[in-house]
Amino acid sequence: MCALQAAVPVAAAEPATAQVRSVAAVDLGRYTGTWFEIASYPMFFQRKCVGDTTAEYSALPDGGIRVHNRCRSDAGFISATGKATVVEGSGNARLKVSFFWPFRADYWVIGLDPDYRWAVVGNPGRDYLWVLSRTPQLPPELLDAALTSARAQGFGLEALRFTTHTNAP
Repeated sequence: MCALQAAVPVAAAEPATAQVRSVAAVDLGRYTGTWFEIASYPMFFQRKCVGDTTAEYSALPDGGIRVHNRCRSDAGFISATGKATVVEGSGNARLKVSFFWPFRADYWVIGLDPDYRWAVVGNPGRDYLWVLSRTPQLPPELLDAALTSARAQGFGLEALRFTTHTNAP
């Protein structure tokens, strides 16, 4: 268990029967750039990742968003590049992401710091959860706010795996 994880209290979870909600709006100009994974649910496609996980988002000429995920494995760095499209009427807070056609997955921003210092991403079925930050580590009060936003929507935090960043201070 991460020492930071043990020190962070979280709010009570919403019943898992309540619908997951995305934030009202995301300014894609502010959202693009590099995000560091602070924690996530263990995912099959990240099974070889042992740390230093990042996601970089950039605007594409067709209005889509380039998604470049990278992590450190035991054998070096591995990466995957995909494309996200905004779900119409979602205020840019709900995306469909594809790393290989024809498969697409829901990517909903369900928590977002007003200053875009952290974001929480999940999906309607609560199968995916990522806590992201603009920096390799989040101060405890910001981590608490991010985790509280996930827990308030019925995401259990017990399964979260905290990510190590080797160049973090």
